[in-house]
Amino acid sequence: MNISKKEGFVKVLGFRIFYKTFGSKNSKSNLVCLHGGPGATHDYILPLADLAQYGFRVIFYDQLGCGLSELPKNLALFTVERGVEELEEFRKKLKLGKIHLMGSSYGGMLAIAYALKYQRNLKSIITTGGLASVPLTVSEMQRLKKRLPKQVQRTLAKYEAMGEYENAEYEKAVMVFYKKHLLRLKIWPPEQNHTMSHISKPVYNTMNGPNEFTIIGNTRYWDKTDMLREIRVPTLVTGGRYDEVTPKVAQSIHEGIKGSKLVTFEKSSHLPMWEERDKYIETLREFLTSVDGA
Repeated sequence: MNISKKEGFVKVLGFRIFYKTFGSKNSKSNLVCLHGGPGATHDYILPLADLAQYGFRVIFYDQLGCGLSELPKNLALFTVERGVEELEEFRKKLKLGKIHLMGSSYGGMLAIAYALKYQRNLKSIITTGGLASVPLTVSEMQRLKKRLPKQVQRTLAKYEAMGEYENAEYEKAVMVFYKKHLLRLKIWPPEQNHTMSHISKPVYNTMNGPNEFTIIGNTRYWDKTDMLREIRVPTLVTGGRYDEVTPKVAQSIHEGIKGSKLVTFEKSSHLPMWEERDKYIETLREFLTSVDGA
């Protein structure tokens, strides 16, 4: 099938934002996909473009300071709240109307934040390895760390105590965690490697911290668990059995959003769009089709 593709830049809240679309403007509905990080690029979630063959228009963009989008000097711009307004302005600029919204990891958190303010503009929400509570997620990641081999734990503790997060030995130990709980494939796809090597450190360090399980940035106290009941749009909560954002975190979102559907991919960690691609895409297709049909 010949799927139309488009990419370009759009001015959003004063900055150039890079975007990429798959499918035509005449598609039955628009699915906007939010990458994680914060500070990653859209590349690692490109498997979602598979949905274009089923008649959906799939839209990606690099958030402010990420990937090919403009990087401002003002670090104070890197907040969840501004991310919400950026998404809303992006939706308006591309004239997308009511959208389906998918968020991976931090993108799932951003999708929840957007829904709490602009759910009138949503058809549905999908989270994949998403979170509604950073404190809960951090506590779960610390639990997973304690299951790593003792030598790996000692290496992590040693360099964390010294604040040497970019030491080669420390990064090697972090990769042990990532291979278990981020992406369990023996060979990582080029899109994932591209994202990992192009993480925007100004964004990542400001909002998150030095790595996935050391969250000391401005999102560290973010917790909207008690507000999830306000979300009333159809919601699909997904994640992997071995996810760094654990099934307990996914369960908390599912319990908070009334009527939501929860799907756990048993052979996946944080990126089931790669680890169980066909099953993942089919799960999303069924959900989106059911929402549009209703």
